Amino acid sequence: MEFIGVDGWPAPLLKDVPLSESKSRELYLDCVYMVRKIYQESKLVHSDLSEFNMLYCNDKVYIIDVSQSVEHDHPLALEFLRKDCTNITEFFRKKGVCTMTMRELFDFVTDPNINANNVDDYIEKAMKIASERSENEPTEQEKVDEGVFKQTYIPRTLDEVEDYEKHILKIQEGGAGEEIYYSTLTGMKPDLSGVQQQPALLSEQTNEEIDDSDTGSSDDEESEGSLTGSRQSHKHQRSRDESPNTKKERKQAVKDEKREKRKTKVPKHLKKRKEKLSRINKGGKK
Repeated sequence: MEFIGVDGWPAPLLKDVPLSESKSRELYLDCVYMVRKIYQESKLVHSDLSEFNMLYCNDKVYIIDVSQSVEHDHPLALEFLRKDCTNITEFFRKKGVCTMTMRELFDFVTDPNINANNVDDYIEKAMKIASERSENEPTEQEKVDEGVFKQTYIPRTLDEVEDYEKHILKIQEGGAGEEIYYSTLTGMKPDLSGVQQQPALLSEQTNEEIDDSDTGSSDDEESEGSLTGSRQSHKHQRSRDESPNTKKERKQAVKDEKREKRKTKVPKHLKKRKEKLSRINKGGKK
């Protein structure tokens, strides 16, 4: 253990720190990465994670009060994890961050197909989906679905699944039945037809989306994106005699640049909102 603070003064709780929208977005991404790391590497669930159990010091978030955490195979671990995901989502959503839904965050934390090679691509895709939802309030049906997900028993392994064959038959017949909440957690395809080889979110990407993700371009960032993309392409250009180690370092550098860009990137719906307000203000002056 070590003291977290500056010059003998303890670091404040995250709930007491005034944060800008851009800083909130950066800290949100840090938090979701940490929750996944705790679950996947430490095999733990905090079980009481919220803005009351995080400290803010030197522009970083520190998770505290880990003593009450439980192992990931604890009977109530997934229930606690859903609560942690809910607390994080609600706090940063109030700060103006376009967050994943609670279930999307839960899937990100528990998906066994996410690894060091695709985690950044996964987050980029997830945050793009979140930003496209913009500030629209969830529908009543979406609220009901999330409430059901919070309360539903989720088996951690296929051995804990009752009537597994019945679930498969329902999906094949296209009949209405209970939603399959355990497919991502157990590494199965959404239709339970076999083992999922990569995260379902990434497997849904079209070639057009992948190209757009690689270039980092968008309609309202076309000029900036073209210049930035040009600079990056020359900076990380692949040589013909590139060694395996050099190739690995080049790919890692590209990933690091994308990660830093996501922290400061303004969601498209916010840009459109600012443009609309600007036009309204100009019209009022006339």
